Formats: sequence, C-alpha cells, structure tokens
Amino acid sequence: MRISFIVAALILFLSQAVYAVAPAPVILVFGDSLSAGYGLAADQAWPSLLQRDLAGTSKQYRVVNASVSGETTAGGLTRFPAALKAHQPKLVVLELGANDGLRGLPLDVAQHNLARMIELAQASGAKVHLVGMQLPPNFGPDYTQQFANMYSTLAKKYRTGLTPFLLAPVVMHPEMFQADQLHPTAAGQPLLAKQIQKDLAPLL
Repeated sequence: MRISFIVAALILFLSQAVYAVAPAPVILVFGDSLSAGYGLAADQAWPSLLQRDLAGTSKQYRVVNASVSGETTAGGLTRFPAALKAHQPKLVVLELGANDGLRGLPLDVAQHNLARMIELAQASGAKVHLVGMQLPPNFGPDYTQQFANMYSTLAKKYRTGLTPFLLAPVVMHPEMFQADQLHPTAAGQPLLAKQIQKDLAPLL
C-alpha cells in the first residue's frame, strides 16, 4: 500500500513538473521589412513590442519574428513550410504582399501565394491573422483597389483575422517614417504593436 502511494505521488509530481515547464504557444510573425524592423534594432520592431505587451497580460505567448526584408509572397511561400515545421505556431500573423505591389507584380499570383500559406497554416492547426497594406495612388486606381481588396477577400474566404492596413496608425504622421517614407521609425512601432494586439484579441 505504501509503495503504491509513493508511486502515485511520484507520477503526480512529474506530471505537474512537465506542465510547469511546457513551452508557451508560439505566435509566428511572417512578413517583410515592415515586420522585420528595417533600419531598427530587433527589439524596436513591433513584433518584439507585441511580445513585451503580451507579457504584461494573462496571454502567455511567445512571439517568433520570421520576417525577412524584401520578401515577396513567392519567396514567403517557398520558406513557409519550414517555418511552420520549426516553430509549430498556434497563431500565424501573415504580413506579406507589399513588395509584390510595389514591384507591380501580378496580384492574382500574390493572392494565390497568400491563399496557399493560409491553407498550409490552417492545415497545421494554426489560426491565421492576415495583415494588409495599401499602395500609393500613383499605381493607378484599379491596381491599388485590387491590391487592397486582396486581403479582405482572403480573410473572408478563409475566415481569418484581419488588420486591413498595418500602417494606419502612422500614415498621417510623416515624422514617424524613416527617410525612405516607407518604413516607420522606432517611435511609430509601439502604435503598430498596439493595433495588432487589439486585432489579435479575438484569436488569443
């Protein structure tokens, strides 16, 4: 009887210990230079600030930033399966497409690439939050409208979360952009992190 009690107590202790050290679920940020923190220190980019902000709440997640400056949807799709396998995220924040648009690439191809990444993420069991962008008006009304609609169309089809325009909190503040007028400064990054955190809330 005493041996059985000791064995049961040991099993309970070990199960509690395993639970205590279980890793926090991963939020995988998969984007381009706007998420990689172009021109900034890594801890200044909005994904790092999102990690800091979540740490102050009851949401125990680990944010992994797998963003690459200059990335297109085609390049992202090429490396996405390996990222899913390596990090096994519970939530994917997908922020790609801006470089496709700025290069004038065919948007049906960009939409297909984004759709495929969403499908792969959802097949792995991860939820998906899509982060959209907008193009300058000099690309023409048809192309810019088609580009903006791409994100809402995908979000509706696949029932993902959606941030329609990543730069919405800073777009009216030119002083919050670097000299290239494309990438937010360190001062603008907390605003992006707050917006994403708010939009992610239903998925967390």
